[in-house]
Amino acid sequence: MAKSDIKPVGNHVLVKRSDAAEVSAGGIVLPENAKEKPKEGKIVAIGNGKVLDNGERSTFSVKAGDRVIFASYAGQEVKHGSDEYLVMEESFILGIIG
Repeated sequence: MAKSDIKPVGNHVLVKRSDAAEVSAGGIVLPENAKEKPKEGKIVAIGNGKVLDNGERSTFSVKAGDRVIFASYAGQEVKHGSDEYLVMEESFILGIIG
């Protein structure tokens, strides 16, 4: 699992997007500009939870290390060193894989 010194806050999660497919389902080698960005990745870190009306913090349905599927335009892309991540709210996560 990727390690990062980025720590999300509140109800945000830090996701390392999966690599794009090099070959299409039909066996065609895809050039870099034709690759579709995958809508799945691995949770690297989670925030400390959203503050609820009663003053307590919410808990997360995901944890670091989970492989997840997320909405198409979810999150903000950030680059840290040579790595690229997505920072998104937990609500953009559609499901956990496996």
